Amino acid sequence: MTIQQEDKSLGELVANATKNLGELVHTEIALAKAELRREVKAVAKGAGMFGGAGVLGGVAFLFVSIAIALGIGALIGDGWGFLIVGVLYGAVAGFLALKGKKSLSAMEPPHRTIKTVKDDLAWARHPTRPTD
Repeated sequence: MTIQQEDKSLGELVANATKNLGELVHTEIALAKAELRREVKAVAKGAGMFGGAGVLGGVAFLFVSIAIALGIGALIGDGWGFLIVGVLYGAVAGFLALKGKKSLSAMEPPHRTIKTVKDDLAWARHPTRPTD
């Protein structure tokens, strides 16, 4: 600490500290933005790759399904082969839908979060009262 700073008034010191704090906050925000930009680019690239994999997986699934239907169709007729594969996929889809419905119906509201938000609102209305 230099002698010149010791001679400053309290107001000047507070103003200087406020200015330095503001600069620090702006610098931290700039750093956070730079890091987030880099992370968002990586996430976007990964999401694009997953999207491409999903599309190609869907196409592969379609071709394998056609091959299975044609394979069964070689034994009992193409129409029956496609019908069997379609019914099989319909059954799997129905099973997954029932499991999904059961899973969603088991969800409960976030009780703890609701309680803390209500407590926060009560405190904001009357900050001097103790909460339950």
